[in-house]
Amino acid sequence: MSFRDNIDRFEQFATDVILERRFGKRALLLRWLLYALSWVFRGIAQTRIWLYRVRIRKARQLGVMVVSVGNLTVGGTGKTPVVERLARELKDGGRNVAILSRGYKNRKLPVLRRLRRKFFGKFKPRVVHDGKKLLLDSAWAGDEPYMLARSLGDVPVLVNKNRARTGAVAVAEFKADVLILDDGMQYLDIEHRVDICLIDRQAPFGNEFLLPRGTLREPPGNLRRANLILITKAVPGMSGPLIQRIREYNRTADIVECFHKPVRLQNLYDPADTRPLSDLRDKYIGVLSGIARPESFEGTLRGLGANLEITTRFADHHRFRGQELLDFIARCARRDADFIVTTEKDAVRFPARLGASGRPEVPIYFLRVEIEITAGQENWDRLIARLTQRREIVAPERVLV
Repeated sequence: MSFRDNIDRFEQFATDVILERRFGKRALLLRWLLYALSWVFRGIAQTRIWLYRVRIRKARQLGVMVVSVGNLTVGGTGKTPVVERLARELKDGGRNVAILSRGYKNRKLPVLRRLRRKFFGKFKPRVVHDGKKLLLDSAWAGDEPYMLARSLGDVPVLVNKNRARTGAVAVAEFKADVLILDDGMQYLDIEHRVDICLIDRQAPFGNEFLLPRGTLREPPGNLRRANLILITKAVPGMSGPLIQRIREYNRTADIVECFHKPVRLQNLYDPADTRPLSDLRDKYIGVLSGIARPESFEGTLRGLGANLEITTRFADHHRFRGQELLDFIARCARRDADFIVTTEKDAVRFPARLGASGRPEVPIYFLRVEIEITAGQENWDRLIARLTQRREIVAPERVLV
């Protein structure tokens, strides 16, 4: 077993421990260790926020509107479709939008090249999309930036951990007048004009513990920073208790309820091949995923009438290799599965070709989803109207690029 396989196995074990899916002595020991470390994490996180609040550390002004889309927990709330919808509506409203992402788990340059670029070269973020064409693949861009660039098609998407300097590049080179921070709630180096916080109705505050014992990045009380709260995976009439709890932390933010609506099936290796969702009914399928909360995805497929014949889960952000996919396809073929279904987020991490023919023995589709608002549409419309209203642009604070 390779080093990468061992890392993936430990990551999956730790995730199962955090989410209360593993028990036993090893799990108990790790759980207590993570609990102790979570208090250290809490102290660091709260101190950092306090430093920005009292302006010992100052957030930078870039002279344009900055909208953060983020959450209090790690993964699983469905930020990418929300960012996509927000960017599209702002673009349609006449704004020059650019999306800034850190590019989580993207491929890194060799160490020496990184050091040379950091200390001697000009700052240069990775441009996933320049507003005209797609420039990077998912390995170099990261899963979410690549998905956004591919889906939007006409919005610049830039990747770098230093999003303050990346934002300055977006303003200077792409004439952006609205910057969207993907997963930006905890990124405080830039002054946010609007903070949109996503809360998953099924697990609104994770298991109530902070990292690394739980999935919270900061305490629930910090929800008070949000201007707009999106309850995702909402069911009409079922969000009352959650809204009451949200109001304990934030009495003024507008609240929108939405869910990720499945739209169609898209063949991974044949863009011309799309299927309606009705094709899932009574079919026997293989399901492959490497996401934070696969249960929700699998439940969606069952709700659409599919029979999940074979289900395989990998660690979040797992980059699929050709041989492990061929092995899974062979298992599905032996069980006479009609086709294989994965998530759109996973699909960008599949190899460009499989086998000699380039097409698998059992066809592979990803489930395309979009955001549909079920309550609070007027709050969302009011936000879009506010962000697309033209105002005089203030001269930006100088940020070295």
